[in-house]
Amino acid sequence: MFLRASMAGTATVLTAGGYTWLVEPYWIEVVRRRLPIRNLPAALEGRTMVQLSDIHVGKRVDDEYVLSVFERVRQLTPDIVVYTGDFISYHRDVFDQMAAVYDYAPHGRIATLASFGNHDYGARWEHPEVAAQLQRLLARRGIDVLRNAARDVAGLTIVGLDDLWARRFDPGVLSMRGDERASVVLSHNPDTVDLPGWERFRGWILAGHTHGGQCKPPFLPPPLLPVRNTRYSAGEFAIEGERTLYVNRGVGFLIQVRFNARPEITHFTLTVAS
Repeated sequence: MFLRASMAGTATVLTAGGYTWLVEPYWIEVVRRRLPIRNLPAALEGRTMVQLSDIHVGKRVDDEYVLSVFERVRQLTPDIVVYTGDFISYHRDVFDQMAAVYDYAPHGRIATLASFGNHDYGARWEHPEVAAQLQRLLARRGIDVLRNAARDVAGLTIVGLDDLWARRFDPGVLSMRGDERASVVLSHNPDTVDLPGWERFRGWILAGHTHGGQCKPPFLPPPLLPVRNTRYSAGEFAIEGERTLYVNRGVGFLIQVRFNARPEITHFTLTVAS
């Protein structure tokens, strides 16, 4: 009896280990939700926006998996696609690899915009030349990276803030826009919402960075998160000042393991906030 119990326990452990290693890291979830925006132009009512984050093209995330995610997004035929950082995990030949993969990156019918994350700055987030080359390569593939800059998209302002850990985050661009203009902000690291500079902004901030903790015990918060404010794990959070943060769980990983934190494509439907 003891032997049978031991074997059953071992099988359970192996099954759970196989699931967290081989299944959930590649079990992409399409999260569908409304994105109510103040003063949204009527022409954008009902339009769709897809958010992708933390793709981490590199040595650890399988290229075929990333390409399958890109194809899934294309099938959604989004009007706007936004990427919220960590396009790559840097290694010596990453630019050749990312060029081949991002040749197939999905685009929005109206716009395709992005912000950068810490891994887009190379080792220890200290190499702006890596980010500059990555920006050029993405631009050639139709992805406009906003580094503390804004773009008008059919009357919706989309602001991209640069990365916090790379010491490039500067929310000054937010002070140059009118308070009443319909806006969405892309900011890779959720911790940025607790910093000064947001006083004139009311609306949505789309982030990534956390991977949802990658492993989340049922009914408990993730034990490890790369943020100071560990409230910002995944999903929607109300922020002081009439702001709302949404944290995407990301597509890729740094360690091939996920439990109760599936990789995510976020599919927003734009609506007018009441």
